[in-house]
Amino acid sequence: MTTRFTVRATAALIVAAAAVAVPTLIVVSPAHAHDSIVSSTPSSGEVLTQLPPRFSITTNEPLLTMQNSTSGFAMQIRDSTGQYYGDGCLTVSGPTMSQAAALGPAGAYTVLWQLVSGDGHTASGQYPFTWAPVAGQPVSTGSSIPPDCNGTAAGQAPSPNPTAVVTFSPTSSANLSDVLWIGGAIAAVLLAALVTFLALGRRGPHPD
Repeated sequence: MTTRFTVRATAALIVAAAAVAVPTLIVVSPAHAHDSIVSSTPSSGEVLTQLPPRFSITTNEPLLTMQNSTSGFAMQIRDSTGQYYGDGCLTVSGPTMSQAAALGPAGAYTVLWQLVSGDGHTASGQYPFTWAPVAGQPVSTGSSIPPDCNGTAAGQAPSPNPTAVVTFSPTSSANLSDVLWIGGAIAAVLLAALVTFLALGRRGPHPD
């Protein structure tokens, strides 16, 4: 009787552990799949008053380039009238892509970006910022067509349908570690319960 009860209790434990473990593992997979943007210049929603040397986007993992090619990467600066600024010449180094900064008259601007994350997925997006220059800041002339780095880049807008979405999440790495730890602990409990269940099952039935 006791053994039968123990087997039933163990089976219940396995079912309960699986019910918790499966959603956790489902959460872990997409969280680990793609990079996260941890910083940018300008940042989303920033009111920029001085022109930095370069505009940049930095992720939590090194970006993927093939033989130092920036194919698949783009960073475009566009004002509210649709004019583009900058030469479109990108540099990708480790987790950061950047280009020389250039802006026109004061007003609302949008950064459009595309990158290839470390897992090989292409991601793109956009975010706004405001240009409110102090006196003496340089003013560039815009262009109605996307910049192409003197003909060496595609000069096309980032894809509106990326294969992945890279989000702004400075704490994503820490959160991912927590989820992975919890998932590993649950998996260990599940494995131990399964071993116990099989061992009890091999003993065969006992008289009540």
